[in-house]
Amino acid sequence: MALPIHLAYTHWETLHPPLLETGSYAVDPEPGGPPWRQCDEVEAAERGWFITFGELPDGPSGMVLLAPGDVRGTKLIIERAAGYCLGIDGRDGPNVACRGCDRPVGTRIDDCGYWQVVRLGPDAVVRLPSPPERPVMDWPELLATGALWHRLSEFRDIPAGVALAQVVVAAGGAPVEVAPGPVVELLGRALAALLPAGGGAKRLDLAGPGLGEPGADLVLVPIHPQTGDMWQPSAGAVPVPMDAALWAELAFPPPRTRLPMVGGLPAGVERDDPLPRRPSHPFQPSREAFRYTLARMPAVREPWLKAIFDRC
Repeated sequence: MALPIHLAYTHWETLHPPLLETGSYAVDPEPGGPPWRQCDEVEAAERGWFITFGELPDGPSGMVLLAPGDVRGTKLIIERAAGYCLGIDGRDGPNVACRGCDRPVGTRIDDCGYWQVVRLGPDAVVRLPSPPERPVMDWPELLATGALWHRLSEFRDIPAGVALAQVVVAAGGAPVEVAPGPVVELLGRALAALLPAGGGAKRLDLAGPGLGEPGADLVLVPIHPQTGDMWQPSAGAVPVPMDAALWAELAFPPPRTRLPMVGGLPAGVERDDPLPRRPSHPFQPSREAFRYTLARMPAVREPWLKAIFDRC
């Protein structure tokens, strides 16, 4: 499957689910894990960082990522199994060894504040004949099988922060008018706080498979969960990539069950059953995911966007 868009963004001191689905894998093309070192501006840009947060990972690139439950024939290297509080975080380098030869082969991460994953070194993975990989589904099949729907729950602010950064860059500093509905509920407050108000606003809406293309300047579209390709509009709007699960949640919200009241209310009056939960505070996209995404985009060096980055 494609490397998840939310790979590096987490909630501190919160136990996270596995990063990948069981039976799938992804390859991380970038260096990961220790050693960590400072990079100058030119070298950081060559590695895709246009604003750096400090030290960058300098471990091997091309690591193969798996869900922890899919790994067989390995054991923990106990002296490297350090972590913050509820698990191990890979701070000491490879902590998983081959059970047969004791050779370090990868790093398991499952501490709070991290997506649970095992990162196998590229030199420890050998491709063997196996059953055919899961065929790539087209967009209609993804919709028909429900493959886009996953429970984001308390983690939905992370892909929302990624999408917010993509919208701000696509707008180029212009005001954005968000179409009424789920998009304005997700990003409206944040965009109003980050971008100026006034004339010449660019309209933002949802578009994608099974949804069509509204009349908008910017359209939020899903990223294919297997290939990482972005759905492309044909009507001339600028596509803005969004995590497929979050996009599906906005495009096709689950219907509420409505049952008639028995007694107590006038005939014909209905209520939600169960009553929808009220959020304790207005939704906000992840600030960390927003800043991290901007730092990986060349446009962040433009003065107007650097000013937004600095005040967030």
